[in-house]
This record gives sequence, C-alpha cells and structure tokens, in this order.
Amino acid sequence: MGNGETRVRGLAARAGGWSARHRWAAVGIWVLFVVLAMGLGSAAGRVDVKDSDQLKGETHTAAKIVEDAGIDEPASETVLIQAKDGSLTATDSEFRAAVTAVVQAVEGTGKVTDVTSPYDTQTISKDGRSALVQFDMRGEADTAGERVEPVLKAVEDVQKDHESLRIEEIGGASMMKTFDDAFGDDFQKAEYSAVPVALGILLIAFGALVAALLPVLLAITAIMATMGLMGVVSHVMPMSETANSVMLLVGLAVGVDYCLFYLRREREEREAGQDAQTALRVAAATSGRAIIVSGVTVCVAMAGMLFTGLAEFEAMGLASLMVVAVAMVGSVTVLPALLSLLGGRVEKGKVPFLHPESRLRRKRGRGNRESRFWTAVLKGVLARPVLSVVVATGALLAVAAPAVGMKTQNLTLDQEFGDSLPIVATYNRVNEAFPGGAEPAEVVVKADDINADEVTSALADFRERAVSSGASRGPVEIKLHDDMNVAFVYVPLVGGSDLDKAGASLEKLRDEVRPATLGKVDGVEAPITGQVAGSQDFNDQLGGAVVPVFAFVVVFAFVLMLLSFRSLTVAITSIVLNLLSVGAAYGILVAVFQHGWGASLVGAEGVGAIVSWLPLFLFVILFGLSMDYHVFVVSRIREARLRGRSTKDAIQHGVVTTAGVVTSAAVIMVAVFAIFGTLSMQSMKQMGVGLAAAVLIDATIIRGVLLPAVMALLGERNWYLPKWLHRLPDLTHDESTEAVAQPQPPAVEGERMGV
Repeated sequence: MGNGETRVRGLAARAGGWSARHRWAAVGIWVLFVVLAMGLGSAAGRVDVKDSDQLKGETHTAAKIVEDAGIDEPASETVLIQAKDGSLTATDSEFRAAVTAVVQAVEGTGKVTDVTSPYDTQTISKDGRSALVQFDMRGEADTAGERVEPVLKAVEDVQKDHESLRIEEIGGASMMKTFDDAFGDDFQKAEYSAVPVALGILLIAFGALVAALLPVLLAITAIMATMGLMGVVSHVMPMSETANSVMLLVGLAVGVDYCLFYLRREREEREAGQDAQTALRVAAATSGRAIIVSGVTVCVAMAGMLFTGLAEFEAMGLASLMVVAVAMVGSVTVLPALLSLLGGRVEKGKVPFLHPESRLRRKRGRGNRESRFWTAVLKGVLARPVLSVVVATGALLAVAAPAVGMKTQNLTLDQEFGDSLPIVATYNRVNEAFPGGAEPAEVVVKADDINADEVTSALADFRERAVSSGASRGPVEIKLHDDMNVAFVYVPLVGGSDLDKAGASLEKLRDEVRPATLGKVDGVEAPITGQVAGSQDFNDQLGGAVVPVFAFVVVFAFVLMLLSFRSLTVAITSIVLNLLSVGAAYGILVAVFQHGWGASLVGAEGVGAIVSWLPLFLFVILFGLSMDYHVFVVSRIREARLRGRSTKDAIQHGVVTTAGVVTSAAVIMVAVFAIFGTLSMQSMKQMGVGLAAAVLIDATIIRGVLLPAVMALLGERNWYLPKWLHRLPDLTHDESTEAVAQPQPPAVEGERMGV
C-alpha cells in the first residue's frame, strides 16, 4: 500500500480523529467559519442574475440593446373595459364615460405616466365589446409592484360606479403584487416548516432530543454559511432567489442525511460494546468515508448544471454544490468533535417508547421494526434474485413508460396558477378579446438613426406585414426612443396564451416578416423578445445542454464509483440503477401533470406539460442524492465482505443494518420535498412531487430490492476489476472495525479479494 494511498484512504478517519482530540478547536473553527461567511456575505451583498444574462439567443441580444442604451423599460399596465352582456359596445356613451373615468382615475393617482385611451390607439376588440386603457408605472419596473396598490384601488372604485361593465387591471406591476401577496409567504412557510418536519422525523428515528437536534443544527449552520458564501461568489457568478430556495432544499436534505449516517453508525458501535473513542473512530472511518465519497459525487452532479449556459441554472448548480461541500466538511469535522464533547449526553431527552433502550426492554431483542421488515423482504429477494430483478425492473419500466411522451414548456399564467387567482381570469379575458395582447412579442429595433427615412419606412412595412402575414391581428404599437436610436414594436401574437400557436406566429415574424422588412436595412438590429420568445429561446438552449450535462454527470459519477469501490461491476450497476430511478420519476411527473392521472390529489388539474427546466434539474439533483444511499449501502456490504462474510451474507448484513438509517433519511427528504408539492405554483408542485416520488422509489425498490437482487446474482463478480485498471488510484480503504479500532496499519484484505 503506497503512502498516497494511505493518505487518501484515511482522510475521513484522520479528520474525525483530529476533531475528537481537539474538540473545542474544531467547534470553534466551525463557528468562526459560519460567522465569517455570513459577515462577508452581508458586507458584499448578493448580486442577482440580470435579465440580459438570463438567456442566450435573441432574448439576450434584445435585453443587451435595452441595457446598453440605458433605457429603463417601465412596467406597463392595462385596464380591460368589457361589456358584461352584448347590449353595450365601445361607441355607447356609458362605455365612453367608463373609459374617461378610468383614464382620469389612474392619472389622478400620480403613480402613472403615458396613459392612452383606446379611442386614440384603436385597442378596441373586433366585436366592439372590449377596450384597453394602457399606461406605464412611474419609477423602476422591478419595484413597481410595491407602488401599484393606489392604482388598483382607483380602478376598483370606477368598477363600483359601472355595474354593467367589467373593469379589471392587469400588467407587470399588478401581477407582481398579486404573486407577492399570494405566494411570497408560500415559500417562507415551506422553508420554515421543513425544519420542524425534519426534526420530528429525527426524533422518531433516534428517540432522543439531543441526537435529533444535532443533524438539524449542522444543516442549518451549513445553510447559513452557504448563504454568506453565495453573497461573496455572486460578484463573480450572479445568484438568484430560485438558487437560494434550491440551496435551502438541498442543504437541509443532505446536511441532515450526512449527520444521520454518522450518528447512527457511532450509536451502533457503542451498542455493540465498543468504548466511545473506538465507536467514534469506526464511524469516522466508515460512515465518514461514505459521506466524503457521496458528497463529492453530489458536488460533481451539481457541477453538471454549470454546462447549461443558462445563468439561472448555473446559479442553482453552484449554490447547491457549495451547500453540499459545506455540509460534507461539517459532518466529518465538527460532528465528531460534538459527539466527543457530548459523550453519553447525546442520548439526553429520551422519548418514551421511541428510544432504542425502551424498545429493547419492550421487545427483548435488538431488531427494530424497520430491520425486521427489511429482513423479511430481503429473505424473499435473496431466495429468488432473478424473479426480484424481473419484477422490480418491470415495475420501474412501466412507471417510467409515460416519460416517452414528455412535453416541456414554460408554463403560462393560467397553467402556473390555475383559477386560484382572479387575475388569471382577467389574463384569459384579455387574450380572448385581443389575441396575444396580454403577452405581446416585443421587437427591439436598433439603428444608426432611428428616424432615417428607410428605417421609418421599414418599421411601417413591418407593422403592416405583421398583420397581413397572419402572425398578428393587431394593433401593432411602436414606441420610439429618439435619443438612443431605439424603437420598441409591440406585436400581439395570434395564439395568445396557447404557446404552441403563439410560437408558430413568432416563427412567422422572425423568419418571414422581419427579413422582408427591417432585415433589408443595413445596420439595423431587430431581435424579437417577449414571453413567447423567451420560452422558445430557453427551450432551445436547454435542449442543447441536455446531452453534455447528462454525459458529464454520468461519466464522472461512474469514475468516482470505480475509484471508490475499485469495482467495474459496482460502478456500472450504480449508474444503471440511478438511471432507472430517474426514469421512474419522469414517468410519474408526466402521468400526473401532463396526462392528469391522479392530478387532483396534488391539486394539479389540466396543466398538460412539464415546466421546461425541471427534467434536467431533476436529473442532476436525483443523480446526486441517489448516490448518497448507494454509496452508504454498498460501503456497508463491502465492509462485511472484507470481514470474511460470503457475498450473500454481506448483502443481507449491509442492507439490513443500513435499512433503518436509509429509511429515516428518505422519509426526511420525501417530507421536505413534499412540502414544496403543497405550494400553489404548479412548477413548484412538479418539483416537489418529482423529487419526493424519486427519493421514495430510490430508498425502497432500488436499494431494498433491486440492488441486493442484482448483487446476489452477480456474486463474486461484484468485485471484478480488470487487470488493466489496477493502476487506477485506490480510494478504497479497509473498512473492518477491528482494523479501525487498532492504531497499527491494517492488513490489506482488499488485495487478497482482488477488490
């Protein structure tokens, strides 16, 4: 065994040993690190992803032109005035009076500018029953939601005076306010309720308050430190609110998991009669190593998001990677120090009937409920491994089958929120009366001289052709910024809120109308942006990122498993099993949210599509989290094998001894993710349900049935490593408890086995 090999092998054991010997120093360094990270983060402030960097393609070009010109696009608002029955039209005096009242009311608030009447802009529907009063909010668009309240109140007051008409406001600012009111608290509730839920499950798992608090405290401190680090890092790579939410989710899940693995192993060794010091050393060398291997694998999986080229994804990937790295370091350094300090006090605050001692007394046996259940399951699995593999694989493939027809898109307002908000009904009414009017395409025209004759004529041509080509029914509005030589052209797309139809209209504008008009003028740039264009550009970019991200994550995970277990078989089976669990999660998502099977159970009727960013995001997160359990279970099987058990016995021992901790860890993850499944936004629902379902499948069917069945079938071939791969670095170590308990170097049993 070379020196480098020993160094790598003993990393977790040495970190744990140092922490246990220098307890106060380890705790002090951790506290200092968390405080410093938070202090630096708040001093640096967080830089968020700019609109112009969100996407590549035309959307990016358009945002860059607007940014470079220094134009602050205001938040535009619209008031829909619509006859409730067919008796009134826009030419009637009552209708005209209502329009005048709306114009005066919004102007009277002093919060708006550029108020236009439908009689001037011709924003009157074909049937004459609907009209739009349009205006912009004063001040910055980003904060317009905070100033729109008086305007909404003024419009409401006009509505009270005109019972026969429907008078409703919609726009960037009013939507912002509605969402903040309805869902701003939603996220906070989810984030706050995740901690008590995790604590409750840990109490059941450990039966002792102190032992249950430790993982939660470590996860929270890791999250706090990462928040600070995100502020510092955001000056190099901008962060975002979404990245923050994802970081919280992942941080809580892995932070609690890692501690759970460590604590359970330490307790198990003490129960087996080891003294506290030896129990800690064994936990550090075994569970500690499993945490490092799985943490590095999760970090590698998260790093896959950096290959998407999408700023939001890169922020999510980096934030998740950081929190996993921090939680992993905390688990193998500060946790051993705390356990050493607490000693037997870690069992303080025993919960009656839940603590193992009371269970032992009650049952006069050491097997707890979980391992009794898994012992029974495993008995059947190991007796008929072929049948188990066929049935479990068949079931997972059947669950994954619907994923073949997966349809992804950015969800429209009505898909995202259903009919839970009145503003959604307004959005639909505007789109019905003025197809595409609620979300027009926006052409950002940049010229050397925006008022040059050829540019003016090309703009007029574009306006005329946009309607005659059938891409829009009008009215096409042009807004000039003479000083900056920029013009905004707003084109309502035929298809409105139907993204497929609106997408076809957008293609017409981009491929037919623009080249024939603005495209013929030298020096004119005319990228087309807007919600439909943004959705299409996002999907195109995401489509291009799927293969490199999948390849990166799979290849790196494979190499890590190969080096960590020095077995080609273990590396291949771990990748195949992970892909199966991801496939099953995709199948459940498509069945529930696209086809609507059982959708009412999660409040998700009629969405009809999966939000575009979710499949890739799920793949990366799940691949990372699945590896957690895999590394933990296989490490335990390998450890038992190294102690001289037969492969079948080792599988039985490994799965049964880890069943309790894997079940507890999975239940915590499922509960935390399921909280996000209760949010009102469909995209968050999809994320919560997808993650919860996948983790559940992973911890039960994959780890409890498929993994042991496949390993039982393979027998000694599980440890196969071709001769030509023997030169690879050796990141395994001799995991036998006896070896760890002795201060002298262990005998290299692994080499005898050819592991």
